[in-house]
This record gives sequence, structure tokens and C-alpha cells, in this order.
Amino acid sequence: MANPLTEIIEPSRANLPMAVERNRKKARHVAPKLLRYIGRIPFADDLASAYFCALDPLTPPRVKGVLLAALGYFVVPTDLIPDVILTLGFTDDASVIAMALGVVGTHIKPRHQRAARRLLGRPEPHSSVNS
Repeated sequence: MANPLTEIIEPSRANLPMAVERNRKKARHVAPKLLRYIGRIPFADDLASAYFCALDPLTPPRVKGVLLAALGYFVVPTDLIPDVILTLGFTDDASVIAMALGVVGTHIKPRHQRAARRLLGRPEPHSSVNS
């Protein structure tokens, strides 16, 4: 007999494409929301890098699934702590993104980080020979 809890925690490969597509539709709202709240989101670089990694055709489907679920949580207006509450509003979003990056963060490549900096209007980091 199949355990429904196992299916939630570890979805079958058959359900993975549907979940990825459902979360991909939610994730299209990440960039506008991110740019709207950029001054209030200290994890904007990580969020944008995750966004570009999730959209990358070279990213494995399971990694996309994790990232798109986390990005989907960011854009859902009814989350655990409403985003309009100053200082606390994005803490649950940050926790979800941090957890996702802890699981699949090695798949975020320098090209995703560069794209994130461009989206956010941030300069490239300077490499220094002396430091």
C-alpha cells in the first residue's frame, strides 16, 4: 500500500513534470515582485540566481522542481507571514529560499549569478590579486 506522505515528500517521477510546470507558471512573477521590493529583500541575489538557475535548460528537472517550488512560495500572496509586515514579512520567504539553496545550491552556476546581478542592476564583483 502506497504511503501518501511519502508521495508529498518524494513525488514520483510521473508527477514531477506537472509540479514543475505548475510552479514555473507561478515563478514568472518572481522578477516583477523582486524588483518591486528589492530594497527590502536582503536575499535578492540568491533569489534571482535561483530564478535563473530554474529557467536554465541545462538544470536537472529535480533541481528545477525544488527551485520553482521555493520561487512559487515567494510570489504567493498568502504565505505564513504577509510580506507587507515590515522587517518580518520576508523572513519565511528567506527561510524557504535558504532551504532550497541548501538542497540544490551547487547547481547555481556563475552564469546564473551574473544574470541575477544584471537583473538587479548590481556591478560585477572585483577580483583582486592582493586579497
